[in-house]
Amino acid sequence: MIKLLHSVTFCGAILLMPLLAHSAGSKPTVWVVSGMERVGREDEPQEKHRIELFAARGEYEPFQIVIRARAKRLTNVNLTLSDLRGPKGAVIGKDNLIAYREHYVHVEHGSPERKGTTQPPLGPGWYADALVPFLDPATDKPPANSKIRAAPFDVELGKNQPLWIDVSVPRNAVRGRYHGSFRVTSDQGSATGDLELTVWNFELPLKPSLDSSFMLWKDKRAAACETILRHKLMPTPVPVESATRFVEKYQLSSINIGLSSGADYNHGNMSPAPSVEAIQTIARQLPSGPLLYNYTADEIVEFPDLYPVIKAWARNLHNAGILNLITMAPVPELFDDGSGSGRSAVDIWVLQPGYYEASPQNVAAVLKKSDRAWTYTALVQDDHSPQWEIDFSPMHYRVMQGFINQSLGFTGLLYWAVDSWTKDPWNDVDTYPTGSDHYPGEGMLVYPGEDVGVQGTVPSLRLKWIREGVEDYEYIELMKKAGKADLALELARQLGQDFRHWNADPKLLFELRKRMGEALDKH
Repeated sequence: MIKLLHSVTFCGAILLMPLLAHSAGSKPTVWVVSGMERVGREDEPQEKHRIELFAARGEYEPFQIVIRARAKRLTNVNLTLSDLRGPKGAVIGKDNLIAYREHYVHVEHGSPERKGTTQPPLGPGWYADALVPFLDPATDKPPANSKIRAAPFDVELGKNQPLWIDVSVPRNAVRGRYHGSFRVTSDQGSATGDLELTVWNFELPLKPSLDSSFMLWKDKRAAACETILRHKLMPTPVPVESATRFVEKYQLSSINIGLSSGADYNHGNMSPAPSVEAIQTIARQLPSGPLLYNYTADEIVEFPDLYPVIKAWARNLHNAGILNLITMAPVPELFDDGSGSGRSAVDIWVLQPGYYEASPQNVAAVLKKSDRAWTYTALVQDDHSPQWEIDFSPMHYRVMQGFINQSLGFTGLLYWAVDSWTKDPWNDVDTYPTGSDHYPGEGMLVYPGEDVGVQGTVPSLRLKWIREGVEDYEYIELMKKAGKADLALELARQLGQDFRHWNADPKLLFELRKRMGEALDKH
């Protein structure tokens, strides 16, 4: 069974310290790394066998165990995790440690490298991305009838196999330091390591403070929605029959009512606004509590002829109690919906980095009116902002939702697709080829669950990093509510001032998160 590690790290981060020497002979060589490192298939082993984590109650804190076949091929490899034992007999059960085997995918064509970029893509190669669960989240048992399984597994000579471990801190956990261990076993022998977790004296809210909209295209079943919800993000569409359960179980906080106008960046035509009664009929089917909005149009800033129709949609949505969401830069022509109330025609302006950078004054104007501003990324549209293709460093997937959003006063996050798969997504991740450019993993943050024996979908490492960014937002939000707004925003801007000025160094992230955690722990 596994021993949990001991080390030095930062809040939401992990500081690794050596514990065990490399195993001799044919036994597995095992080490640990933080959740903010990519592990290559042939990376050299590290002398890090103890890890230290810091987390709030209600938070996920990840780390990785890396297994290498150094002397000969490893067979029948498996993992055992212990309980975490803390102050005065307190225990965090091993069922709160959620394990995945990381599945490598091959990027044949790397993302475009924009001229002048300071954070370039890493290029073609093998990347750990898909996460194969040891246990089916629906049953808490090993998945049945799987083509791809988490364990037991083999490790080829000279290759690495990383495992991802999510430590889910219970909401009733006692404050203090906990210790545990893990054991990696194989036919060739075993190796162990240790974990130390410090639980801080504050709790992340059940309902995420950061609004979001992550779209499902190919698998819209309830189980696929739950994968997104478990990562503190809001799926769309939400099955009407599941909405109430999602509110109760996952604190579903926002719902797209799903009326499309047909207008997007390729189509400068917009259908007439539905009646107030038609909108209310849809809204009445949904539970009370979540924010109700309509994703009405997509990237239509180049079609000013549509503005009168957008206003008509806005007036009817507003009269039905629904917010109007459009992905576009704010324009003064839509700062009034024409009803005489002075309300903007767009309630939620969803901004690419370029939209913000083209009109920061207009963004400031709508924020002053109490409109909402969300962010999103797609493709590789500039040489400086965070990108979500597979072949970028981990900070790309984390810095925007917490640090940049808080620094700019934005309150939400949108992504156009989580399951825009190829025909063979477990092997082919070239999801968005356009002429000579390729965008590996674009529109793909989950993998189909059928091949690993679970209903719905399973997460990628990138989805985990995005979730960590949602928790970053929560730390800063809690500091603001505790009367520490100046310090919170000072720290946030050190890592992510805006889309052009941000730092990709995980060490700085861990330092800042630890400072935030300590400030909240003492509040």
